[in-house]
Amino acid sequence: MTKEFAIEIKDLRKSFDGGKEFVLNGINLSIPRGSLTVIIGYSGTGKSVLLKHMLGLLKPTYGHVCVLGKDLVSLQESDLVKLRCSFGVLFQNAALFDDLTVLENVAFPIHEHRRYLPAAEIVKIAEKKLHMSGMDTKHFNKLPGELSGGMRKRAGLARALALDPDILLYDEPTTGLDPILTEMVDNLILETHQKQRGSTSIVVSHDLMAAFRIGENVVMLDKGKVLLQGTPSDFLSSDLELVRKFVDKGLKKR
Repeated sequence: MTKEFAIEIKDLRKSFDGGKEFVLNGINLSIPRGSLTVIIGYSGTGKSVLLKHMLGLLKPTYGHVCVLGKDLVSLQESDLVKLRCSFGVLFQNAALFDDLTVLENVAFPIHEHRRYLPAAEIVKIAEKKLHMSGMDTKHFNKLPGELSGGMRKRAGLARALALDPDILLYDEPTTGLDPILTEMVDNLILETHQKQRGSTSIVVSHDLMAAFRIGENVVMLDKGKVLLQGTPSDFLSSDLELVRKFVDKGLKKR
C-alpha cells in the first residue's frame, strides 16, 4: 500500500452463504489520506458491509483490505484491536451508553486505551473534545436521554474524536433527522474534518446532496461493486444510467 492512501481495498468479495451470493463482489477502492470521502448508494448495495470490513469486524471471503499500510487479513486479533484505535466512529444513533453522563461517555475510550493517564488528564481531554464538537459545558453531566438529537450527535462525535484518530468513520449520520438537523450534522462533519488536519473522513450515506455538499471524493456502490468514484462534478456529468437516476432523484429532493 502506498503512503498516499489511508485505505486501499483490492478485489474485495464477501459472501455469507458459502459463495453462492456475494454482498461485495469485487470492490477495488483507494481512499486518499486527508480526504473527505462519501460512500453512497441505494439500500442493499453493501455500504455497511464495506464499512465493517474497513474496521476489521468482518473478514473478506476473498481479497484484501489495507488500513494505514497494514493488511487486516493477516493481522492477529491483538494487533487488530490496536489498529482500531486509529479509527473514530460516529454511529447512526450515536450509540451512547445510557447510564453514563456525556462526559463519562467521551472519557470511556480514553480510560480503556490510555490507562497510563491520570484521571484529571482524562477528564481534561474529554472536555476538550466536547468543546470541539460544539457541546456547551452545561450539558456535560447530563445523561444521553436528557439530550436532543443534535446534542447526542455532538456527544457521539466527541467520543469518536477521543483518541485523536487518523480516520473518522460516519455511519449514516443523518438518517431520520429533519432537514435542519441534517444540515447541522453536515456542517459539523465538514468543520471537524477541516480542524483535524491530516485526518481522513469517510461518510457512509444515502443522501446524495450531502455527499455533493461536503465530499471531495464520492464513491457510489451498486450490486457490491464500485459503480463510480470521483468528484461531485464527475457525477453530474456522468452518462451512466443508474448514476443519472440517483442524481436526478437527489436533486428533486432539494
